[in-house]
Formats: sequence, structure tokens, C-alpha cells
Amino acid sequence: MRVMFMGTTHFSCVVLQQLLDDGYNVVAVVTQPDRPFGRKKVLKAPPVKELALKHEIPVIQPIKIKESIEDVLKFEPDLVVTCAYGQIVPKAILDYPKFLCLNVHASLLPKYRGGAPIHWSIIRGEKETGVTLMRMDVGMDSGDMLASRRVSIDDHDMMGDVESKLMAASKILIQEDLRAYLEGDLSFVPQNKEHVTLAYTIQREDEFVSFNRSVFDVYNHIRGLIPWPVGYGVVEGMNVKFHGVTMSESSHSYAPGEVISVDESGLTVACVNGSVTITLIQPAGKPITSAHDFANGLGRNWKGKRFE
Repeated sequence: MRVMFMGTTHFSCVVLQQLLDDGYNVVAVVTQPDRPFGRKKVLKAPPVKELALKHEIPVIQPIKIKESIEDVLKFEPDLVVTCAYGQIVPKAILDYPKFLCLNVHASLLPKYRGGAPIHWSIIRGEKETGVTLMRMDVGMDSGDMLASRRVSIDDHDMMGDVESKLMAASKILIQEDLRAYLEGDLSFVPQNKEHVTLAYTIQREDEFVSFNRSVFDVYNHIRGLIPWPVGYGVVEGMNVKFHGVTMSESSHSYAPGEVISVDESGLTVACVNGSVTITLIQPAGKPITSAHDFANGLGRNWKGKRFE
């Protein structure tokens, strides 16, 4: 069987590596073009490209895949597997493989269709999420489903923790569920349109954290963006990024957004019905700083300041 893989991110690498570990004949990889990275704008290859080249697999990097259909189909794939590729795959490619185009999506569909399902599942306070193996169609994550694997979202989990759980679950989708499908033991189930929710790609405005909300909403917002793209607040005109957080439901008399304390546990900020403590802090133009170092340096005069 000739398998083509489409993906871009570190999450995608987990799926590609599992296909290789399970002995699939991956004849080509499609990924995004190299992008400028860092202040010096040095071109950086997507993680999937690096993995593919390590295994001497041909790589295609179309700027627009809809304009590169022939380049893709010349590899004559019997099966296409995708995960976090980042472009809409045209119908001409979707209709080509004998065993269809299957996608590993990081949510329990039909919830959280879109480019940032892990972030939004945490931000919106979900207690569990999962990965779904589904048939790709011309819509956005709207195809029929084959299988799903559930994982918990624990109260202390950051986005990176949940992503790691989902990576592990995606391996099982490939090891067990993809194989069951190819052996004829799984059938497709349509998504329930009444339960559809969207998880659009995180925008800059989504990274701003307002403290004038329930402490649960603030905490979920901050942890849903750690370790990337990272939320921020504004205090006295300065942006401050939040790289670590805990929460408390203890009552207080402070206004939402007011800094309650700065000590070795972190920067504690009032919310409605509780407070959050920022444990890893990055003031504008500064490196990420531990709570201890922040308290002993820049943060001593922050008590009583107010985040917008």
C-alpha cells in the first residue's frame, strides 16, 4: 500500500513516526513551506519535513496545494493520512486514494472543529477531550468519523500537558483503529451537526487576558495558552506574558486585575471570586523570570498595580 502523509507540526510528527514504526510504506510527505523564524528571519523547515528527510522520504511543500495537485498525485497514493497540515485539501486529491484520505484531529468531533482544538477545549473549561480518526471532505473537519480516543483535562493541566496526552492517544488511533479500518472492521459514522462547535486558530486578540471575570475563566484562559502562544496582560501600559499559573478560590476585597501580592510564590492578581498566581513571568523586553527572581527584583513595587 502506498501511503502519503500530510502534516506540519510536532503533533504531526507523532502520527508520521507511528506510521513508519508500524511498517507503512510512506512514499511521500506533503507539508507547509519553510518559514522565516526569529528576529533574524532565518528560514526554518517544518518539523515534519525534518522527520521525513531523516527517513529519506520525498517531501512536497506547495505554497497552495490546490495549485500542486499533479505534484501530489504523481506519487499515486492508495491512502492519504493527514494531521495538522494547515491547508484545505482539494477534492481532486480527496477522491483519488482507494482507501480515502483520513485525518487525525485533536478533538472529540463534532466539537472543536478548526485549527486550535486543544487550546479552546481548555479555555472553555472542558474536562475531557480526545483525538478522532475521520474521513476528510471538502469542509473543515466535517467528514464522517471512524474512531476516537478520549483523554482527561485535569485541573492542573496546561495546554502542553493536554497536547502530550493527545499525542499518545493518536498513536493508538494509528496502531489499532487505522489497522482495523483497513481490515474492514470499522465503518464510518456521520457527525451530529447539532453538536458542532468551532475552534478557530488563536489570534493576537485571543491572547489578551482580562481579569474582570470568574477566576475559573481567567485560569483556563491562561493555561490554555501555555506553552504557546502564551497569554498576556497589560499593566501601566506594559505587556506582561504569563508562562505559568495557579489559582485560588479564596475570597478577597481587591478589585479584579489588582495585584494582591508579589512574593516567592508569584504575582497574585485578583479575579472575580478568587485570584490567580502567575508563577513564570515575562515583562516586556525581558526574559522569562521565575516567581522567586521576579519577587526579588523587578516585582517588589508591583503590589497594588492594576492590570487593564
